[in-house]
Amino acid sequence: MSHYSLTEGLYLYLTPAGAYYAASSVDKDRPRQFLKNILLLPQTPSLTLEVLRQLTGHDDEEKCLELLHHCQKLGWIQGISSGMAYPAGALENILPQLLSSISENGKVLLADQDGFYLVSSGFPHEVAEELSALSAEIATVHDRRSGLLRNNMGLGSNAWAVVDVFGNSHVGFWPLFIGDNRFVLAIAGVPHFNQPDFVSLIWALSIRYAGKGS
Repeated sequence: MSHYSLTEGLYLYLTPAGAYYAASSVDKDRPRQFLKNILLLPQTPSLTLEVLRQLTGHDDEEKCLELLHHCQKLGWIQGISSGMAYPAGALENILPQLLSSISENGKVLLADQDGFYLVSSGFPHEVAEELSALSAEIATVHDRRSGLLRNNMGLGSNAWAVVDVFGNSHVGFWPLFIGDNRFVLAIAGVPHFNQPDFVSLIWALSIRYAGKGS
């Protein structure tokens, strides 16, 4: 018998850290796939054993609850008292607000894997174009040298930054892997990922680009 128990009446919702973990790598593991499955739903799922079985891919109750506990312990998931719907609407209408709130100075853009920006906030058009192209070039270099960074140096992050003499980031590039797509967030200054708008950003992109209808 399981030594875990579910709290009734809650809904599963990712934390900003959980949303980042889900989208920050193409590596496949049970926790990441569990989080990604939640992001594919148009509403926060109710916290029941049957729902957990569907989302985790485990039939065994103990394994379902162990995976949930693991994600909760790492701060990737939380239970909320009221259900929520994903941020519906055309991406061009909802992304600008979501993006501007995750940057300290409002300078942020979202680029696709081909080096074109989808949405930009705070950057002049020419700068946004150049940063988007740079993000694609950085991705190519990273893919080429990922063996050194990951295997030889133990650096699991896919993010890059232009830093000053003190190591502070002037511009950072954070890849987001959504379905078969690779996006990049380019942010000037300090990123503010630890807030609900970042979860909404990843959720909206997941529904649009990783959902069954995409």
